[in-house]
Amino acid sequence: MSEDDFAVEPIEGLPELLPKGEVILWQGRPNWLRLTIESLNLWWVIGYFGLLAAWRFLTVIDYMPLGTAFSASIPFLFVAAFVGLLLCGVGYIQAKATLYTITNRRVVMRIGAALTLTLNLPFTKIDNAAVAKKRGGFGNIAFETSGDTKFSFFVLWPHARSWYFGKPQPTLKCIPDIEKVSSILGQAAKSRIIENDNHTQPSAPRVDMVMN
Repeated sequence: MSEDDFAVEPIEGLPELLPKGEVILWQGRPNWLRLTIESLNLWWVIGYFGLLAAWRFLTVIDYMPLGTAFSASIPFLFVAAFVGLLLCGVGYIQAKATLYTITNRRVVMRIGAALTLTLNLPFTKIDNAAVAKKRGGFGNIAFETSGDTKFSFFVLWPHARSWYFGKPQPTLKCIPDIEKVSSILGQAAKSRIIENDNHTQPSAPRVDMVMN
């Protein structure tokens, strides 16, 4: 299900050439800013340092001139800006290193900036796909895999469903035009159902829509 991916990719995002009969239906990357906000908690981090700056200002305003009290809180604002830029850089690098692929047989996730991994998720190993729609047409697709397929949350992060630590779920994060992508996935699942019926293989994944 996963492997180190240091070799040159014969097809971008895939560790090997596609088998006969398999075709790529969609490829895409996370939106780097949405990934930074959602997975790296950009606004929460900036807000935390903003609160520290406000706390510093309020604690010194009683015995310092207004200008001096404001100056005493400025370092926290500089730290907030620095950390925010750092998180944006991490989010950008993560997004550029990531490539999601949906074929007519599986989902492939090339993830990781420092250590690149490729996760192969055949439809026959996916029990359920939960689609979470966000504002602006973005969204996530989380995959609930079969019982014998397990992942580490920290290996998947930030491409893991939030708060699912017991059985982490690989997730296509912050995808633009989520409705189109989920429709492609749904059609591929339906086609797989027909193929499975003809070959008496395990059932294809169910696609659930969740509005956030």
